[in-house]
Amino acid sequence: MRTAMLRSIKSSSSSTLLRRSYSSESAPERKVAILGAAGGIGQPLSLLMKLNPLVSSLSLYDIAGTPGVAADVSHINTRSEVVGYMGDENLGKALEGADVVIIPAGVPRKPGMTRDDLFNINAGIVKGLCTAIAKYCPHALVNMISNPVNSTVPIASEVFKKAGTYDEKRLFGVTTLDVVRAKTFYAGKAKVPVSGVNVPVVGGHAGVTILPLFSQATPQANNLSSEEIVALTKRTQDGGTEVVEAKAGKGSATLSMAYAGAIFADACLKGLNGVPDVVECSFVQSNVTELPFFASKVRLGKNGVEEVLGLGSLSDYEKQGLEALLPELKSSIEKGIKFANQN
Repeated sequence: MRTAMLRSIKSSSSSTLLRRSYSSESAPERKVAILGAAGGIGQPLSLLMKLNPLVSSLSLYDIAGTPGVAADVSHINTRSEVVGYMGDENLGKALEGADVVIIPAGVPRKPGMTRDDLFNINAGIVKGLCTAIAKYCPHALVNMISNPVNSTVPIASEVFKKAGTYDEKRLFGVTTLDVVRAKTFYAGKAKVPVSGVNVPVVGGHAGVTILPLFSQATPQANNLSSEEIVALTKRTQDGGTEVVEAKAGKGSATLSMAYAGAIFADACLKGLNGVPDVVECSFVQSNVTELPFFASKVRLGKNGVEEVLGLGSLSDYEKQGLEALLPELKSSIEKGIKFANQN
């Protein structure tokens, strides 16, 4: 029985893979560059992007360790050609012709560190990488994973403005992990299959700036008490800390972050390829609030952001959360802009 079951699983999954690779023959050529590809997020993200049939060229860059990661990933029998680039002198080659650039570079959060403790190290790294993007692939869609995203996205925007290449439609803070967590935690509490769940998450990408809109979750679960909604909100906001503590000094959320990064990059590629109605939450330049950047649902298309969607109707609890997050998000954005212009 078990053997027959395994055989059927194997044949159905291989036929799915065959269908996927077959359909990719007609997909346009797309180059994806991952900056920080040898790191904790970068390695699983490189693997997941190698599995994506929309990618024809996968460029892996880091300051060390990239030849090994590239050699390893390159043996996988999927569409994309893989090249590894190591060291500052090869960054330009890694970026040239990229359609999408994903940036997980930087140091991870350790126990007791806030995302702001990461700021000085990661802000400098992001600034250097974005200077190179402006020079070598100014029209690429940039997916920023490096924390603190609430500050690194504004830094990137200032670097691009200085270089004369800034296009607000092409710069994204990847907040998909907040959405992934909200979906998982909500499905568990509401006892609904997670595959059909959607939960918009707005605001920013740290602590209280993360605001899951459970009132807009689908399918709507009327069995959740207001206490449970508060607990779900808090768990979504503290999801990163939950993993940092569980790893006990050995790192932060790398695997789930790589998954979320791959989901968002896939959405960007679909948008570029003209797939209609691709909507994901992302931290982008926005008029949704008085702040210059804000995460909300975004429709993706051939130029990146097609439309920044509004917040929709909020519950009273969510309205309070929105008011509470604005000052902290404002100060993180300003901190990024100040860093970019001072240094």
